[in-house]
Amino acid sequence: MVTLISSGIYQSIWAQEGPPKVPIPVEFMAGNNRMFFQMVVKKKFSPASKFGFLSVSSFSAGYDNNEEDLDIAIPVLVNYKIFKGFDLVGGTTLNNSVGYSPLLGVQHSFANREWVVVTIASLLLNSKRNVELFGIYEYKPALSPKNNLYTRLQFLYVHGTRENAHARSFLQLRTGLKMNALNFGVGANLDQYGPGKSFKPNYGIFVGWAFQ
Repeated sequence: MVTLISSGIYQSIWAQEGPPKVPIPVEFMAGNNRMFFQMVVKKKFSPASKFGFLSVSSFSAGYDNNEEDLDIAIPVLVNYKIFKGFDLVGGTTLNNSVGYSPLLGVQHSFANREWVVVTIASLLLNSKRNVELFGIYEYKPALSPKNNLYTRLQFLYVHGTRENAHARSFLQLRTGLKMNALNFGVGANLDQYGPGKSFKPNYGIFVGWAFQ
């Protein structure tokens, strides 16, 4: 669930100053087991509004079209700025492992030219009363006037409070280069499902682009 200005794909969204055009970052990864796609849309209702819109949509599927390897996650959130770096969020999420649910939560974000830190804690208002923690942490130091190192750690953990059991989690790792709107490199998606924490790793190469 989250985002990126000048020195990184997600940073251009979280660290807005004034009303610049906010890019829509997309990423594709071809892995050894599955392909993965992610798109982030982040907009303010108006330049001066405290309200905004956020969606982090991801899709992955195996190369043999096996339904067990199909994953879809589409959160749609409205956020409200309460003070610098902190927002209230509300909306809905659709996840084929957990299901559909409205949610409420809080968001903390920080961004500068090298760092992006975003954390969202949510309560899913479904019958299982799932709680969800989502985070994106990026580090993009300059290597030259036109190139940056690109690294990202992104995670999700969903816990069912009524069953006191793991429901869904993932850890995504990226390292590579950023050249203006383009970033690319190697990555890993480490997914776990259900109370038994069924593990599905995926390793490959990724490419991302920030569409204006």
